[in-house]
Amino acid sequence: MKTLTVFTPTYNRAYCLNKCYQSLVRQDNKEFIWLIIDDGSTDNTKEVVENWIKENKIEIRYFWQKNQGMHGAHNTAYQLIETELNVCIDSDDYMADGAVKKILTFWKKYGNANVSGIAALDATIDHQVIGSVLPEKLSSSTLFNLYNRYGVTGDKKLVYRTELTRLYPYPIFKNEKYIGLAYKYYMLDKQYEMLLMNEVICHVEYLPDGSSLNMYNQYLKNPKGFSFYRKELMKLPFGGKVFKYRQAIHYVSSNLLMKNRKLFIETPERLLTIFAFPLGLLLYVFIVSKTRNQVN
Repeated sequence: MKTLTVFTPTYNRAYCLNKCYQSLVRQDNKEFIWLIIDDGSTDNTKEVVENWIKENKIEIRYFWQKNQGMHGAHNTAYQLIETELNVCIDSDDYMADGAVKKILTFWKKYGNANVSGIAALDATIDHQVIGSVLPEKLSSSTLFNLYNRYGVTGDKKLVYRTELTRLYPYPIFKNEKYIGLAYKYYMLDKQYEMLLMNEVICHVEYLPDGSSLNMYNQYLKNPKGFSFYRKELMKLPFGGKVFKYRQAIHYVSSNLLMKNRKLFIETPERLLTIFAFPLGLLLYVFIVSKTRNQVN
């Protein structure tokens, strides 16, 4: 049994998947499975992947499902993965040379049942680390503390133990396609820290149709998902009032977007939400104004 699954959620990305595929073919350690979750593509993704499977250069598994959004594709991946570890490489990104060997070597040396996985580095296609490196003097930390206590910035690549990623599945809301993936990560933070590996294992390219560049539209189209996400973050046993106040602001704006009159009843932090209402209202107005001419 192989130890690692690299999984890639994709939706109509046949035109850019080859870069990811070639990066996996170049890996000097082939002890991994590439799982592609096709989230309802209508392009030629299936035909492209079938040709790669015939090439038999790496082990590839392909699964098609009706479109559910990124979080729905993650839910499916976590149910299908059988290896001990998994890491997500998005369809517009690619794996750094030697990354599989680095992950497996590091996990064999330091991995244990008391941690949730490994936090490593993302870099641009120009090999510049995104944000900051991880704290050199720390061997492990929760993801929350990395950003909120130790001042880490920028996206990081997360390798998780598969048995843990099956916990806390993302809810699916009718007619919505987005929930913050960090929901699951923060839930796991309540029990586990992550090992820190200051190695680049993924190169990231932000394409115009990527979700990172369409966040305002995501807010407008997925208010239930955002409301759920902010409520769960307000419930965390860590973070403090300032962090939870920020979540309350976003919670207010999402509930205004979905015209939920019960926002003060359903919040886990009622007083905080009342104080956050004025800024939440301003954020709501800002989102509506930014997206007025962008939504179909």
